[in-house]
Amino acid sequence: MKFDSSTAAVVTGGASGLGRATAEALAAAGVKVTVFDINDTLGEEVAQSIGGLFVHVDITDEQSVLDGYAKARAAHGQERICVHCAMTSRRGKTLAFDKETGSYRRTPTADYAFGVEGILTASYRVASISAEGMATLPEMEDGERGAIVLTASVAAQDGQIGQVIYGSAKAGVNGLVLPMARDLMDLGIRVNSIMPGVFGTPLLNNMNPKVKESLEASVPFPKRLGKAEEYASLAMEMIRNTYFNGQAVRLDGAIRMAPR
Repeated sequence: MKFDSSTAAVVTGGASGLGRATAEALAAAGVKVTVFDINDTLGEEVAQSIGGLFVHVDITDEQSVLDGYAKARAAHGQERICVHCAMTSRRGKTLAFDKETGSYRRTPTADYAFGVEGILTASYRVASISAEGMATLPEMEDGERGAIVLTASVAAQDGQIGQVIYGSAKAGVNGLVLPMARDLMDLGIRVNSIMPGVFGTPLLNNMNPKVKESLEASVPFPKRLGKAEEYASLAMEMIRNTYFNGQAVRLDGAIRMAPR
């Protein structure tokens, strides 16, 4: 994939965290970047700082996403790059003991469906609409037309207590990657996903210092939270390297050992 002013990109969740770092990296490489987010203040700030475009987009709303792409394409042309970082979800254990009632309370199915919509369905929505546009582009070297990077999580493989919604929905994102890559391979459109571990996003950086220290200590090496720039670096390589396709890659500093 070529990085220059002839290439356009869309980054969802680009107002902060992983998305912002990726938008900044793409812009620094000369790419025309459109930021999709629901945070108007931060979204406009990022767009101005990188010389890009901000569009208010709700990834859970089909028309909002369609309108967002229309505005991005009117300004920058059809995107060849799509990096999807935005998500919304809820949390809760399958069953949790309620001290007030003295019984177990189930996480509502509606909460589960909300998380699936905000993570898995939104990933398909953003990626498939982008791919539909990419399919109209002329071929580049190796017949490539575009590259899509989705954001899963290490919870897709190592879901923790209370992550039944998040973990299974993120696992679904990884499950989406290979069949979608195969669906789109004859069109020259690649699809990959990144599984970040515990990263220093605004949400985690604002948590209780002791909790943050505990999370940092849980990382085998290096013993710190991941940096958004490290996510962006991997996303850039996935986009640049045309031989990178149909892969779900962990990025968490973990050292996994074979069972004895």
